Amino acid sequence: MDAAIVTVGDELLVGDTENTNATWLCDRLDARGVSVRRVTVVPDEVGEIARVVNEYHAEYDAVIVTGGLGPTHDDVTMDAVAAAFGRDLVANDEAAAWLASQGYSADDLVAETTHLPADCRPLPNEAGVAPGAVVEAVYVLPGVPTEMKAMFESVVEEFEGARTHTVTVDVDEPESELIDRFAALREAFDVAVGSYPGESVRVKITASSVDEAERAAEWVRERSTLVDPDA
Repeated sequence: MDAAIVTVGDELLVGDTENTNATWLCDRLDARGVSVRRVTVVPDEVGEIARVVNEYHAEYDAVIVTGGLGPTHDDVTMDAVAAAFGRDLVANDEAAAWLASQGYSADDLVAETTHLPADCRPLPNEAGVAPGAVVEAVYVLPGVPTEMKAMFESVVEEFEGARTHTVTVDVDEPESELIDRFAALREAFDVAVGSYPGESVRVKITASSVDEAERAAEWVRERSTLVDPDA
């Protein structure tokens, strides 16, 4: 399963807000075997959001859009997703009924938050007010991290791919010294290898089975100078 993540908000593009939603979603999807192929940040503009959603929907199995839900002037994500599918934005009785069951009234902005793309599947917001929606394979979630996480967990079973297993090895050598070793590792084992330099080099080994990942990791340990945790 391939997925794309679209995070919406001018505040992300100017650095006022850290894009923790994208990082969390990537980690959560990876844990379920879903391959995240794109992470894109777009401004609070209907045309830009609709263009990216339309493109990614055509290319990937699922698209997750976060941010821009609610009643304020810059909350245009639902309008944009509706536009991407050529649908109207209409009052959604199911979303309104759910909010009413939570004790909200029209005075609490129910009317402004329950207009969703026609024929969508509404997603209740267990941690907030503004509902989300699923339009075909596009999942529209809030931008507030607590709300986004709760809503994603309500649909998490819909995201499933080939599970992988990862082992990391911390190597106390320059990354340039490991190039030939990585080539030999990939020839000897059916694994993907990533290296991430810092105070040491973190070698990430990913395989389709635990045994293959562990064997490859042991191969690296036997041929490398490892980081001393007590140093």
